[in-house]
Amino acid sequence: MKQNRRFFLPYLLALAGLTAAFYVMSALCADPGVLEMRGFEYVMVMMQIGMFVAGVLSAVLLLYINSFLMKQRKKELGLYNILGMGKGNIALIQCWESLFTALLGIGGGLVLGVAFHKLATLALVPLLKFSIPFHGSVSLPAMVETAVFFGFLLLLALALNLFRVRLSNPIELLHGGNVGEKEPRTRWLMAAVGAACLGAGYFIAVTVKDPTLAMLLYFLAVLLVIIGTYCLFTAGSIALLKLLRKNKGFYYQTGHFIGVSGMLYRMKRNAVGLANICILSTMVMVMLSGTLALYLGQGEIIAARYPASFNITIGFDPSRGQQPSLDGAERLVRSFAAEHSVPVSGLRSGQYLQFGGSETREGYPFPDSVPGFLTASSSDNTLNRTFFVLTAADYAGLSGQPSPALAPGELAVSGIGPAPGPITFTDVEGGSLPFTVRETLPALSMFSVTDSMSEPVCLVTADETDRTALRNFVGYEFTRYTALVLAELDCTTEEELALVDAWSDRTINDGTFFDGTGDWEYWRVESRAEMSVDGYAMAGGFLFLGILLGIIFLMATVLIIYYKQVSEGYEDQGRFEIMRKVGLSQRQVKSSIRGQVLIVFFLPILVAAVHILFDFNLVARMLTMFGVRNVMTVVLCTGGTLAAFLAVYVLVYLLTARTYYKIVK
Repeated sequence: MKQNRRFFLPYLLALAGLTAAFYVMSALCADPGVLEMRGFEYVMVMMQIGMFVAGVLSAVLLLYINSFLMKQRKKELGLYNILGMGKGNIALIQCWESLFTALLGIGGGLVLGVAFHKLATLALVPLLKFSIPFHGSVSLPAMVETAVFFGFLLLLALALNLFRVRLSNPIELLHGGNVGEKEPRTRWLMAAVGAACLGAGYFIAVTVKDPTLAMLLYFLAVLLVIIGTYCLFTAGSIALLKLLRKNKGFYYQTGHFIGVSGMLYRMKRNAVGLANICILSTMVMVMLSGTLALYLGQGEIIAARYPASFNITIGFDPSRGQQPSLDGAERLVRSFAAEHSVPVSGLRSGQYLQFGGSETREGYPFPDSVPGFLTASSSDNTLNRTFFVLTAADYAGLSGQPSPALAPGELAVSGIGPAPGPITFTDVEGGSLPFTVRETLPALSMFSVTDSMSEPVCLVTADETDRTALRNFVGYEFTRYTALVLAELDCTTEEELALVDAWSDRTINDGTFFDGTGDWEYWRVESRAEMSVDGYAMAGGFLFLGILLGIIFLMATVLIIYYKQVSEGYEDQGRFEIMRKVGLSQRQVKSSIRGQVLIVFFLPILVAAVHILFDFNLVARMLTMFGVRNVMTVVLCTGGTLAAFLAVYVLVYLLTARTYYKIVK
């Protein structure tokens, strides 16, 4: 192991890093303090998902490195056999090596994991935006679970090694390190399949507009892109290299000749390695950019959905004679807050009508046409809208702005919606209800973000008469009335959370609590602080998991690159020695190495960047399901992640090229 430290040291470091990451997630799941915090379900689910993904990746990566180590050591093991050791002796050596690997890798990883667990708990606190009663102590169940899992992986790797040695003869082992691959043929069918899969995946990613459909088709698109990437790297790269070889003006130059011929000679293995690097790089960037956008957009989402400290929603049905008293509701909030010594700095109230429909596109290309809305939902979610209809008085009550001056039959749009001009509501039976959009008003944040996939549209009518006419046209069974009471409290987050708990207890135990608030079907009280806890528990858990898994994927990418370059360095060592003997200068050797390494390194990252570009629409659409509708946030997170990953990638390139050159030198 000491003599092969160039191979074993990265292996031990990878094993320790994977063990530490797995232990951190397992320890967070087992930490008793997590169960005591608000929103603990989100953190638990995120860590359990992370453990599964990390476990699968760890198995693939460790078995890949083990296979590489066995290939590099075939000559050494064959020499032991020739010098008199039996296969039983070699098996015993491998058993001892596996034991030392477990002690150093798993044992060191658990020590690192205990330290990183404390750092992880410290990192989660600012991400989740609230204090967490983490115990931070050593978790024996997590240590046992981690040690058993990675011990099983090492036992599996040992079993595979013993099986390989058993089937090999000494001569095969002795010359195993020199076994190369024949020049691969150009596989046009595979190239065509790869192009078709990649094109289909890109088509899905670019054309899907419906967020629900984007979520359903995302994994299909990812699978198609992965298949296309492997096929095109394997078949397409071979075709490209052969075309370059046919170009005599390009091929018969010192640097190009060595690089192209060397890559072509063993392109099958290289292509799979390059595809692995490309896929892993894409996963890292998608995971980090998506979780970062979700986290950074959380503040905007919470502020929009919960515009006040106390957000009271009252559902009622006027057709059953129900009508809440907004004045009574405001008095109840003020008196309850005063009982708990919490000052109320502001109160707003109003009511709205809500129903669903879809935007019609008939006639839009014609200048004399009248745009409109169908009062029924479409199968295409990109056309569906959720309508919130307020009177001018309700708009003034909820916004604090002056009431808009509207005549009967006129509407105002709050925020984004139909442009000023005539607009018609129609039904499936051909009936119509015309209005005129008079002006656009400042948006009300509580109607800009909804739990529905439909785009929200907030309309303001002149009075209750027009709103009732619209409800009668849509139909009672398809609409609902809701009243809002928004109370801004002058208190700390802890006091606000305590007030929510006290409100819940009071409503359960006091049957006269709502006296004087009118007739209604339900009351729902939501605190901005409480919803912020849940929102950041989910988004912070996603981001923490994205960072942790991103580091693991990045580790896998770096290790694949490192072992690939080391392997090629030893394979090229003899070839470059021959080249120097026939007159190749040191400068020419270095130049040819640089050209080959540049191609090997930057082709995967360039293809990964193209994947990210085409994947952007799908990610942005799926994020709308979580309330992230600001596309610029997604753009900045994606661009920043790509730039940061590229910087790390260049650093890995510089280190790897140096190692490769040292070997062939």
